[in-house]
Amino acid sequence: MATTGDRIRQVREARGLTQEQLANSAKVSKSFLSDVENNNKNLSSQLLLQIATALGASVDYLLSGSIQGTVPHQPVTIPPNLSTAAAELNLTYNQTLELLNAQLSVIARRSNKSERELSVKDWKDFHFAIKKLFG
Repeated sequence: MATTGDRIRQVREARGLTQEQLANSAKVSKSFLSDVENNNKNLSSQLLLQIATALGASVDYLLSGSIQGTVPHQPVTIPPNLSTAAAELNLTYNQTLELLNAQLSVIARRSNKSERELSVKDWKDFHFAIKKLFG
């Protein structure tokens, strides 16, 4: 029976990521990630969420191997200005998606504001604001 560590390794390898890349993206040490994948350490819910987010995988899948009540997969459209800003900032695909999701979350919380397309400068400013706020 596959474990959470086995599924993390499976998804990581399917995404073409090294342990070091995933560890950096999830903000955990490479040795910790290795221990998790080799079933030598258990994960807290916070660390599981960080790893799932970095992998672009659901927590349900990593825990149980199945996905419960999910919405059908929708392709992600990255706005051209975000794509340009991400290239200029040397952001990875996952970092770009995190920035897009953060911006969408802000918009959702401010639903009374009209949505406008962000410029490259706006995306860069937003990136630096998020980075300053969350490190």
